[in-house]
Amino acid sequence: MMEEVKTSTRALLVSAVILLIILVTGPLGYKFSMVPLQPSLVSLLIAVAGGALVFLIGLVYLVIAMRSDLERNRNLVIVSMILGLIPVGIIGPQMAAAGDVPPIHDITTDTANPPGFVAIVPLRENAPNGYEYGVTEAWPAEKLGATTMEAYPDLNPIESDLSVADAVDRAEAALRAMGLEIVAVDKEAGLVEATATTFWFGFKDD
Repeated sequence: MMEEVKTSTRALLVSAVILLIILVTGPLGYKFSMVPLQPSLVSLLIAVAGGALVFLIGLVYLVIAMRSDLERNRNLVIVSMILGLIPVGIIGPQMAAAGDVPPIHDITTDTANPPGFVAIVPLRENAPNGYEYGVTEAWPAEKLGATTMEAYPDLNPIESDLSVADAVDRAEAALRAMGLEIVAVDKEAGLVEATATTFWFGFKDD
């Protein structure tokens, strides 16, 4: 029984470490074009479910180790449980937050006449999500606009007395301050195009 507990607690720690590796390598694998998106997303689910399972199994072995006075194995179990909670603690809140917002990619303050991209268009030719507003069958413009206003009722354009050129300068400075990459600036058209890139997956938000 003692040897079984010792072997199992070591296996539990190894499992927790492997799940952490999966948590990190899944998104980074997609970011660096080594893994398709779907397997990368599945890897997150595996890390979360596996981490929760490690924690629950750890509770059982923690009780056994404490009753058997196996101090070293008790410590291994505690470390395993902590490591198992990391994927749950990182991804769990994000999954909960995602469930509270509509599954849309495009947001604009002008749903009737949304501004279009120009310089970014050739950069997104093979992107999984299109750059045009409300052209998919699942999310036509009318439905997309109505959903946006329902989910974000305070989203409105900013009215300003600034000249177009000054407004563009302000917008560009704000985007740079937020860490976005400026793709193009057109003061005559009153247009600034910029891209935010997420750290883990490398998703491009224009």
